Amino acid sequence: MANTIVYQAEWGLKLVERLKKPTNWKETCDVLYTDTQVYTLPYVGSSSESAFQTGLTRGNTYTFQDITETTQSLSITTFDILSELLDRADEAQSNYAKRMDRAALQGAKLNERVQAIVQANHTAWTDFGDTGGGALGLSSSAITVSSNNVDDIVRCVIEQIQTANGFDLYRENGGFIEWKPAEWNYMVQFMQSNGFIWSDHFLKNGGQIGIYYLGLYHYVTNPVTALHSFAGVRKIQTIGILKSTYGKIYITEDPAGASGGNISGIGVNTRLDYGLIVRAVQKPLVFDVNTAV
Repeated sequence: MANTIVYQAEWGLKLVERLKKPTNWKETCDVLYTDTQVYTLPYVGSSSESAFQTGLTRGNTYTFQDITETTQSLSITTFDILSELLDRADEAQSNYAKRMDRAALQGAKLNERVQAIVQANHTAWTDFGDTGGGALGLSSSAITVSSNNVDDIVRCVIEQIQTANGFDLYRENGGFIEWKPAEWNYMVQFMQSNGFIWSDHFLKNGGQIGIYYLGLYHYVTNPVTALHSFAGVRKIQTIGILKSTYGKIYITEDPAGASGGNISGIGVNTRLDYGLIVRAVQKPLVFDVNTAV
């Protein structure tokens, strides 16, 4: 005899916590929350700065220099939206289909979406890679990252910031690098192998995210664009976010159906209105780190 018994099951009290992607954009970018659509950002380019007249002696005349300012605009005109539908009966009968649960999930995905937008803007940064023979500098050739060269990458990023005359902004804002998980593993290995104090610290605590080490703040990301990572001076890339819609959850009662009529339920949605810019004069201070991972 073979009985088939269905046992009572005890369900969890809520949905299992989802796996959240790391988000660093509030640390690495200049975030502008505003309800203004267009921001005009004037600057004086290095090639159009007023020049000194040199070698004058007493009694010489001098001439006035032209002042040349350039502008770029940040437009907050693009938007992304995440919208979900809940049937009224489903919401009433299920402890796992509640509007607040959906709102919490949408809020987490909103921040992940901003991180993806920031990562996808790598074409606006300055290429940094292998210049040949393992030397690192301004190149689009991919770097093969290992525990033997992660410190070289950090030093050479700082070198390029200094070469581009970013001393003051580097000192004021700090520098950073975002590692992919496989690369961060090499960085942790390097930290655990060097220096008595640091070695003990990292052996005990592991690789802490956002830690300041070797002159940069270190973060981890899962980028949407393979082979590209973000580094340079913090707060250079500006992302403008429409503050009146950011983080807001909108509920629509009995939304229209796809084939006409209305659905007995609610629509739950959130939207992101944004714009992104790296000013030309500061582009040499943020880097598209090209890696083989």
